[in-house]
Amino acid sequence: MENFFEINFWEMMLRTTISFIVLLFLARILGKKQLSQLTFFNYITGITIGSIAAEIASQHETPFIDGLISLIWWSILTLLSSFISLKSSKLRGIIDGDPTIVIKNGELSVQALKTSKLHMDDLLMLLREKSVFSIQDVHYAILETNGELSILMKPAEQSATKQDVKADVSIPPHIPIEVVNDGKIVRKTMEELNLTDEWLMKKLKKQNIQDLQDVFYAQLQPNGSLYICTRDENKAANNDKTQ
Repeated sequence: MENFFEINFWEMMLRTTISFIVLLFLARILGKKQLSQLTFFNYITGITIGSIAAEIASQHETPFIDGLISLIWWSILTLLSSFISLKSSKLRGIIDGDPTIVIKNGELSVQALKTSKLHMDDLLMLLREKSVFSIQDVHYAILETNGELSILMKPAEQSATKQDVKADVSIPPHIPIEVVNDGKIVRKTMEELNLTDEWLMKKLKKQNIQDLQDVFYAQLQPNGSLYICTRDENKAANNDKTQ
């Protein structure tokens, strides 16, 4: 209790700042995998690195240099394991594990569920997350190393593609792209698409819009039409195809 109110302000500030910078630097080196892409090994490794950094920053009793060495070496080991995984498929299976087929040719594999420590409630939940409510509609289901479930539906249950219905499958000239944002013309877009202010104003006037400032947002669609959202109660309108 003697040291209960003791404050080491500048030391803790310095510890926290250096730990933050080192952690940020190491995170940039270790890669950019999203949380949904992390395997269990990646997940616990990330937690451990964060715990070490927190220990260095918050615990006055922890020797700073010792903690910093531990943090850097743990990150190096993580980086080394990632490098090994890239070079060897066998070692990748040991480090990250392998995908498990839980449904094959429409049949549920009880053994695969036991091996993956996955009970039926978990499997049904994963299927529902993919908008699948009946197991008999599934041809293949694979439990990935990050815990996600990849599904291949039976041919009769698969959605029809544009090619199946002989619809237009031509590649659009561009993605939907903004031409007006908050009453201002997006010059970069206009230049890329070789559009003029006159063309834009002509389109706006077709929707009885005389002043550019009345437009909150306008987006040019791949088919040449123009989506317009005005400031007046955020009403939206669609112009005809570009002439």
